[in-house]
Amino acid sequence: MSTSVNADMETRLARATRLLATVTDPEIPVVSLDEMGIVRGVFEEADGGIRVVITPTYSGCPAMTQIEDDIRAVLQPLGQKITVETQLSPAWTTDWMTSTAKEKLRAYGIAPPSRVCGSAAAQPQVMQFIRDAAVVDAVDCPHCGSAQTVEASHFGSTPCKALYKCLSCQEPFDYFKPF
Repeated sequence: MSTSVNADMETRLARATRLLATVTDPEIPVVSLDEMGIVRGVFEEADGGIRVVITPTYSGCPAMTQIEDDIRAVLQPLGQKITVETQLSPAWTTDWMTSTAKEKLRAYGIAPPSRVCGSAAAQPQVMQFIRDAAVVDAVDCPHCGSAQTVEASHFGSTPCKALYKCLSCQEPFDYFKPF
């Protein structure tokens, strides 16, 4: 491949990557898909098209159709064929979220995951149906910072979040569950 073709490919991939960085999570509009770790890769196809690989935060995420539409819409100006591929393995983990995403979640009123889960690719994930009291996370209130919080419901506004209540400021808030 000639140098100019390689430079053109890099330019298209760089443009696609830059455009993708502007696509926000439809359920949490303050964080980008890239910051959430949903975008797993951007590739140039042999036919000149762009392929974007995404992994949902959980396999039943109702926002996936909207995410795919948003990706196609933002990349449309590139003029190439856009393919969005959903990859379920390895499963998404909150470890893929950037520290910027976690700070943006906190500022938005959602407590970010409070612990590291370990690499999903490096170790098998064990599903637990009974909560182990020793594993319960201390969740700080994103509004006042108090650690005096209780889980009100294991499911919050979406299944990937739990609903908590702060006993200090009395405000309810979502907590992005680590998994």
